[in-house]
Amino acid sequence: MTWIDQQFGDAIGRHEVTSDPDGEYNCIAYAADDKTEWWSHHPGYKWPAPRSPLVSSLIAVFSGLGYEDCKDNSAYESGYEKVAIYARNGIWTHASKQIPSGKWKSKLGPDEDIEHDTADCLCGASYGVVHCYMRRTIQWTKNPEKAAMKSRFPSTQ
Repeated sequence: MTWIDQQFGDAIGRHEVTSDPDGEYNCIAYAADDKTEWWSHHPGYKWPAPRSPLVSSLIAVFSGLGYEDCKDNSAYESGYEKVAIYARNGIWTHASKQIPSGKWKSKLGPDEDIEHDTADCLCGASYGVVHCYMRRTIQWTKNPEKAAMKSRFPSTQ
């Protein structure tokens, strides 16, 4: 049994490791398609929204990247990319992104990236529950104005 199986019991037999450990980026950066730096509400890290550990701050990060709330809809939708935002007691804990197969991918802190069958596979003591799902059109990500939209909130590092 791997450390991932021990920490995420619902993911046993429902995940695959897709990378070696890499401390350059975390789950938030990974879900935001950035493998170059660590994103955190703590000073010194990239955080393109008002800094706070509250889940509303993480929602603001993804809203600034063009995502909108799609309630509890985790189903794959053609033409959209989705993220799942996890929280425990109102504090954000994790984010994962959906891939075209309908499965999800996550970066586990400084450790491995994994592909998992559902967003719920990672719910439990470590990450809490999926607070919400957000989506944006795939065309948005191809938009040349993406860089301008990404800077909707100042990033204080």
